[in-house]
Amino acid sequence: MERAAFRISGFIPIVVMLVLAAAGVASILPVLDEPGVDVRVGVVAVGYSLLGTLVATGFTVVNPNEAQVVQFFGRYVGTIRQAGLHWTWPLTARAKVTLRVRNFETARLKVSDADGNPVEIAAVVVWRVVDSARAAFAVDHHVEYVAVQSEAAVRHLATSYPYEAHDSGRASLRDSAVVSEELTSELRERVELAGVEVLESRITHLAYAPEIAQAMLARQQASAIVGARFKIVEGAVGMVSNALDRLRQEHVVELDEERKAQMVSNLLVVLCGDRAAQPVVNTGSLYS
Repeated sequence: MERAAFRISGFIPIVVMLVLAAAGVASILPVLDEPGVDVRVGVVAVGYSLLGTLVATGFTVVNPNEAQVVQFFGRYVGTIRQAGLHWTWPLTARAKVTLRVRNFETARLKVSDADGNPVEIAAVVVWRVVDSARAAFAVDHHVEYVAVQSEAAVRHLATSYPYEAHDSGRASLRDSAVVSEELTSELRERVELAGVEVLESRITHLAYAPEIAQAMLARQQASAIVGARFKIVEGAVGMVSNALDRLRQEHVVELDEERKAQMVSNLLVVLCGDRAAQPVVNTGSLYS
C-alpha cells in the first residue's frame, strides 16, 4: 500500500550547503599563508565534494499530477506526490508514476455473443492510478496490465449478452447503459490489484461480423416489416370495429352476419394492402 515518503523542500539543503561552503572558505582564508595549508585545503575540498555529492543524490523534482516512488536499496520507503523541488533520503532510487487520467481503446475484437453469433466489439476505458506503490510493484507493467484486462473484460461481456434481445425483458449488447455499467464494474475488480481506478467505460463499436452481416440485416428488415404489419393490422381492426359500431348505433344500414364478414374483408384489404385499392361500384342491390 502507498505511504508518504520523508521529504523536505529542496531549497533548504541548497541554502545549508551554501552556508557551509561560505563558512569553510571563511575559515581557510586567514591561514592561507601558514605552512601546510595546501593539505588542509585539499582535505576540506574533498570533504565538501563528497558531502555535496551525497546530498545531491537526494534531490528530486515532482511534476503536477505525478508521483515518485522512492526505494532505498530495493526497499520501498514511500511516495512523493506534492509537486515541486524536494529532498529525500540520499542514495535512493526514484521511479515516476503518472497520476493523470488516461484513455485506452481496445482493438475491434471478433467474438461470439450469447446466441453464438460472431460480432465485432470495441470499447474505450477511462482510468487513472490511485495507488502508486501497487502500480509499481504489484504488476510487471500497469499500463499493459490495464490493456490486457480491458480486452479480457470486453470479450467476457460480449459472450454474456446477445447482440439484440428477441425476448422482452432480456438485456442485450445494444443496451448501452446496462452494458457500460457492468463493464465498468468488472474492470474495477480486475485492475484494483494494480492500484488503478476505472472511471468510465463505453462500447465504441458494435456490429455483426462481415460474414453474417447481410443475413442479419435481412433478418432485422423482416422483423421491422412484421412489426409494422402488426401495427397496421391492429389499427385496421380497430377502424373496422369502430365503423361497424357507428353503422349499428346510427341505424345507417342493417347487415346480416354474411354481409358484415364481407364488409370486414373489404375494409381490411383496403386498409392493409400495399397498394391503393381500386373501388368497384355496385349498381345492383346489396345482395347481387
